Amino acid sequence: MEMAVIGAVILVLYGIIPTLQPSNFGRVYAAYGGIFIIMALVWGWQIDKIIPDRFEIIGAVIALIGVFIIMYWPKELTYFCSNFKKKFIHIFL
Repeated sequence: MEMAVIGAVILVLYGIIPTLQPSNFGRVYAAYGGIFIIMALVWGWQIDKIIPDRFEIIGAVIALIGVFIIMYWPKELTYFCSNFKKKFIHIFL
């Protein structure tokens, strides 16, 4: 029973914390998705005693790399790419 309460509190905090971030909500929420994958593996490993296999670990590392790309990719470059795409579409369409 106590584990269910702990799980419920963590789930509620997981849903509330992204809304308190000053950054772009979409980026923060996508990053939380990657963190959720890591935490799900850790929970299974530590609480349920299910050891993740190498492919689950590789997938989690890929998700974590995605988190870093989403959160820390230079926004100036993203702006440049967005403008380039608009100009490219305008020229050829």
